[in-house]
Amino acid sequence: MPSYTAPTKDIQYVLHEVLNISGSDIPGYSDLEPEFTEAILEAAGQLASDVIAPLNTIGDQEGCTFENGVITTPTGFKEAFEQVKEGGWPGLDLPEEYGGQGLPYLMSTAVGELFSAANQAFTMYQGLTHGAASAILVHGTEEQKATYLPKMTSCEWTGTMNLTEPHCGTDLGLMRTKAEPQDDGSYKITGQKIFISAGDHDMSENVIHLVLAKIPGGPEGIKGVSLFIVPKFNVNADGSVGSSNGVSVGSIEEKMGIHGNSTCVMNYDEANGYLLGEMHKGMRAMFTMMNEARLGVGMQGLAQAEAAYQNAVIYAKDRLQGRAVTGPANPDGPADPLIVHPDIRRTLMDQKSFIEGARAFMLWGANLIDQAHRSGDKEADGLISLMTPVLKGFLTDKGYEATVNAQQVYGGHGYIEEWGMSQFTRDARIAMIYEGANGVQALDLVGRKLALDGGKYVMAFFDMVKGFCKENSNDEMADFVDPLKTASKDLQSAGMFFMQNGMKNPNAALAGSYDFMHLFGYVCLGLMWARMAKVSLAALENGMDDPEFHQNKLTTARYYMARQLPMTGTLLKRIESGADPVMTLPAEAF
Repeated sequence: MPSYTAPTKDIQYVLHEVLNISGSDIPGYSDLEPEFTEAILEAAGQLASDVIAPLNTIGDQEGCTFENGVITTPTGFKEAFEQVKEGGWPGLDLPEEYGGQGLPYLMSTAVGELFSAANQAFTMYQGLTHGAASAILVHGTEEQKATYLPKMTSCEWTGTMNLTEPHCGTDLGLMRTKAEPQDDGSYKITGQKIFISAGDHDMSENVIHLVLAKIPGGPEGIKGVSLFIVPKFNVNADGSVGSSNGVSVGSIEEKMGIHGNSTCVMNYDEANGYLLGEMHKGMRAMFTMMNEARLGVGMQGLAQAEAAYQNAVIYAKDRLQGRAVTGPANPDGPADPLIVHPDIRRTLMDQKSFIEGARAFMLWGANLIDQAHRSGDKEADGLISLMTPVLKGFLTDKGYEATVNAQQVYGGHGYIEEWGMSQFTRDARIAMIYEGANGVQALDLVGRKLALDGGKYVMAFFDMVKGFCKENSNDEMADFVDPLKTASKDLQSAGMFFMQNGMKNPNAALAGSYDFMHLFGYVCLGLMWARMAKVSLAALENGMDDPEFHQNKLTTARYYMARQLPMTGTLLKRIESGADPVMTLPAEAF
């Protein structure tokens, strides 16, 4: 069975040495001293490693069962969920007035990686609840907040998001679910939703669904969509759970992965629903949840890559296979461990350099969210809006690739279920699809986010990179700054291509959007690695503790800059090649 060890030291390094969070002026950050964050991460890490991770294989093998209208989660899930609730982990960053701990979103993100890496399917139950609670917090009335948030913060009640229907996926303007107004101000919700993660289960006493539906007589398409709170059980005036609502599970999906999560077909038959936010402005309210979910899914790509990598390293050190080309490394044994072979080291370094760079990128993104929400910084808000499709799309694409590479280290055993590598790969695959398939993320990045406020935020990012390179233009940093400069220029050239061709030849621009999303991701990780290199160089020069740790960071940074970051040049050429080979063939020719 695979193991998992929480990488708390690496997270602490990013939080305190790279981001310097305790020195930030963001409200609430002054409390985030190293001893405090270490205590949180160690406690979360122990829970993740000792309680949640051992259930990962069980969840995969057993899955959820649906009998007589009741969904049962895998063995041990319910008991583990109680431990998560008792520790207050679901409400780590939610307001204290509703029972949360009021910590910055950054800490919720750091802890979220540990839980997701330990058991992605299990962690989705609380993750979706957090997203639904966030939407109610931002868009709900005071009565709605008082009714739902205390129980959702504690995960006594869990939450979901209901968007997709059998006949429409991303194009939500085609939805048919209806919301009929009632005299008391409520609505009767009727329709069917599919792919509803954590749609029903046996781990909470109520499930609070956020459901997109159309009020008859409203505008056509997406402009006529509204968002509703639809509880599984009606809530009594005193806040207790009441009678059954018109909500039922039609079936649970048979999936490629995340078997431990109950992905449901949900049926609504004149269920009592309550408008959340403004009428016909449902997408605005839902995007509060969706944007949080997209960042959480990006984190899943990182988390599954980390879990798979940890096990691949253990296997590569233990498995004896062949001899090192420079002579036996294990002369007393029948063969040398896999770790001596250059190709194994290359694939492990590909994973390692992605994972550690992605972690820094994700935590920086969470830091921007705190800066935007806690400090009211509009520049930070614009920057994280720009970065959201990159975080979701790039980290899930490359995270999945990393799980495949980790599986490859095992050779034939990687294809055998008992080793567990197949599960990491299968679980990681969904992250490229849900919360907006990655092609949609690329279209969002190129079609909307680049031009946001006249391109203000992408230019701010370019200035950030340029400023870092200028401040660190010395011989010691040349190995990191020079490749970053080149990659940033590739990104700017690609952006210029879209500006010049977007109107006159939109197909040419959109055909390159996926490559652009990856190009942007490579540069973001390049910036993170350059920042980490600067920190570790200074640590070594100043004789700080643990020189081996910082030397390891520098070696990995050099690898990324030399072997990964130059991909931007290849991607730029592909973008500039245009769309003719893609768009000239008639549909029948495919």
